[in-house]
Amino acid sequence: MIPIANPEISDAAKHAVGDVLDSGMIADGDVVREFETAFAEYVGVEHAIATSSGTTALHTMLEAAGIGSTDAVLTSPFSFVASANAVVHADGTPAFADINPETYNLSPHAVRDVLDRRDGITALMPVHLYGLPAAMDEMRSIADEYDLQLFEDAAQAHGATFDGDQVGALGDAGAFSFYPTKNMTTAEGGMITTDDDEIAARARQLINHGRTDTYEHAFVGYNFRMTNVQAAIGLEQLSRLPDWVEARQENARRLTSGLSETALVTPTMPEDRTHAFHQYTVRTTERERMKTVLDDAGIGYGIYYPKPIPEQPAYGHEERYPEASRASETAISLPVHPNVDPTDVDHIVEVLSREIGA
Repeated sequence: MIPIANPEISDAAKHAVGDVLDSGMIADGDVVREFETAFAEYVGVEHAIATSSGTTALHTMLEAAGIGSTDAVLTSPFSFVASANAVVHADGTPAFADINPETYNLSPHAVRDVLDRRDGITALMPVHLYGLPAAMDEMRSIADEYDLQLFEDAAQAHGATFDGDQVGALGDAGAFSFYPTKNMTTAEGGMITTDDDEIAARARQLINHGRTDTYEHAFVGYNFRMTNVQAAIGLEQLSRLPDWVEARQENARRLTSGLSETALVTPTMPEDRTHAFHQYTVRTTERERMKTVLDDAGIGYGIYYPKPIPEQPAYGHEERYPEASRASETAISLPVHPNVDPTDVDHIVEVLSREIGA
């Protein structure tokens, strides 16, 4: 079986966790601070604030930036539901614009259309879906033109770049997830990145019960802290992230080359950005048949996401987003993680070339 994901925890990470456990300092502490510093340096920002999950990173980022009951945040309908849930958790209102069918990311044209016909939107939060950065030059231009805050949902894009800059350093603030299937993991965990001193300071208070001193609390906050145990794993994972992203990119190149003669629509690679390939996602009008073929061949796959967020029962929006709906019906992700070796790639290509064809 070639799994769709295969998290790797090295002996070095296990030893680092053991050292933390032996120290007795297992909650939030110096190891978390070390991880935050290293991650900020990697992304190229002044501040990184570690949290308990990607969702709490998104929530805290938005609330720390002042999003509240009078704000609507425009984001993607084609993403994990946490992208919208975080807006609700911050007491804001999610708004949606359709995606570019080639990149799966927010369409700048669709964003402008929504902004021109809807009032109350104060922030824009593109999602760097599957590891491909959104069109951040156009998103920044739109944010400036409409006087919007610009946030990044970078939960899937560790190591991706736009015009040479790391995601997480392209907006007013960004949020990452360290869930086990991501390009790097802390088992659970998240990170906020920003150059804004006020957002960073507010975020640090929010994740720690609004605390300003040992038992002084300026406002009602949350317990969203990361632990030293998680951070120990994260530090070791971060040291390997560049090599892992390179391996994902090489596997993606081999897949794209091998599948070029099939009927599958392979991922787009815009010249101004690098794809971190959290997922290698293709499109097909024969998805149910393709699922059977992959099952029979022992090849894992993922359907991300079978229902757009606005159509989820939790939201129940009447408005539909045609490109997001088409993607939800035709997209399927293939194994691309670093533990997929060339023999695995050849097997995937051989099976799909034989069974799906041109």
